[in-house]
Amino acid sequence: MKLHGNARTCPKSRKLLVERVERDGWSLAAAAAAAGVSERTGYRWLRRWREEGEEGLFDRSSAPKSIPHRTAPGRVELIEKLRKLFMTAAEIAELLGMALSTVSAVLKRIGLGKRSKLTPLEPPNRYERKRPGELVHLDIKKLGRILAVGHRISGSRKSQKKIGPKRLGAAGWEFVHVAVDDATRLAYAEVLPNERGHTAAGFLHRAAAWFAQLGITVERVISDNGACYRSNTHALACRQLGIRRHLFTRPYRPRTNGKAERFIQTLVNRWAYGAIYGTSAERTAALAGWLTHYNYTRPHGSLGHKPPANRLNELTNLPGTYS
Repeated sequence: MKLHGNARTCPKSRKLLVERVERDGWSLAAAAAAAGVSERTGYRWLRRWREEGEEGLFDRSSAPKSIPHRTAPGRVELIEKLRKLFMTAAEIAELLGMALSTVSAVLKRIGLGKRSKLTPLEPPNRYERKRPGELVHLDIKKLGRILAVGHRISGSRKSQKKIGPKRLGAAGWEFVHVAVDDATRLAYAEVLPNERGHTAAGFLHRAAAWFAQLGITVERVISDNGACYRSNTHALACRQLGIRRHLFTRPYRPRTNGKAERFIQTLVNRWAYGAIYGTSAERTAALAGWLTHYNYTRPHGSLGHKPPANRLNELTNLPGTYS
């Protein structure tokens, strides 16, 4: 039950009011004054109590009992069927000769106002590989270059005026390439100048070497359908590294590569935007330290609040701990 924002009473205080009158012998004026309401309001709650019992002490709906001009049920059913054919509110209004505002109100009332409501939510598709290196997730995050501390941090636009709008507009982008092991969540990342095939291939070689230092052999990789991952150069890099298979996500389905997507979200919030950097070089220099923190000390929710390195120890039965 949702009470009015200016309500003086609630069902419990209303019950106390009527009990003071009915059971304790208070006068209605005294009981109403103690509850902070008028005698008229006190009489109303007392009458409802006597007519309906405890149910009468709850707020009633403010909606009118009848709406003479409300859209007919048959027309509402027709609007629902047309909406389920993925027609827009404007198309339905034009087809049925109705006002757009009326059709929109009906769709909102029946819960089909948003297009996303037309298809049921997919069940969660959670999975986790059993062996380190069995599957490594690849992805890329584009970040704007930093020429100077922005006005949101400094509180002044003077630094931007010194640089000039042309240089600010030409600052360009940097690309953070990431690789995340599915079983352990161990992550490797580099800031690179572009997202071309040869750049992604070089990153894959260095990522595989980093995992090899931890005793992990990359067997399979998964990525989106970006041009760099579909290139012949990247396919050659997979063959050179002995990667048996390169899996690709379904189009418009980033959740298939969810572990990399989630890591990027943490990476951006904690590293890219989690500190103040004067230049892009400062931000890039801080990446290695942040990755060490992420892999060896930061608690990971899906790993029982242990860092990824601990999961590697558990899966490979190595002595010692990094926590």
